[in-house]
Amino acid sequence: MVSATISPPLLSVLAKNIYTVPNFLTISRILACPVLGWAIIHDNFHFATTLLVYAGLTDTVDGYIARRYKMTSVLGTILDPAADKTLMTTLTLTLAFKGMIPVPLAVIIFGRDILLSLSAFYIRYTSLPPPKTFTRYWDMSIPSAEVHPTRISKINTLLQLSLMALTTVSPVLPVDLGLVLQASQWVVATTTIWSGASYLFSKDAVRIIASKRKPLS
Repeated sequence: MVSATISPPLLSVLAKNIYTVPNFLTISRILACPVLGWAIIHDNFHFATTLLVYAGLTDTVDGYIARRYKMTSVLGTILDPAADKTLMTTLTLTLAFKGMIPVPLAVIIFGRDILLSLSAFYIRYTSLPPPKTFTRYWDMSIPSAEVHPTRISKINTLLQLSLMALTTVSPVLPVDLGLVLQASQWVVATTTIWSGASYLFSKDAVRIIASKRKPLS
């Protein structure tokens, strides 16, 4: 809905590069998430750890291949963050279900995502040049605003994934990470709220670009 501007020639080239190795690796990462959730729910943490390692390796490899061999695609720019979000959602839900992370923390994480999603819908509607029709609202070739991840948001994403990964592998480690995990949970709760507020109140997070385009006659 809220997207960056991509020139038509570049969009045409990127759109054709769908069946690439990076995209297949990213899709495999998404498909592994339900299996990861199943492994956690059934206390198979050795298998869950293996899947987490696989997710980390494929995330690194597909990015390298896409840059090194110019296999970037529009689909890839959608799939990659979708894979990260699917992984984060799977870990948050299943770990909260197992009582390995506090339910309030899971509520904070999901609450932030829901709030930002609703904000994106609102920004898309208010920044879309007239006429504001249903078809034009969902036409991603008509960008109206750019969203730039804030620094705290990037840090928060890393901290969230690190906490969920550490919590998942903790049962198979020979040391007790109870205090470390509790401290990390408080840190993640703080950065999650902070990152959500940064999108809502920062002047640099969202830039309206619709005014640069002439309205349709």
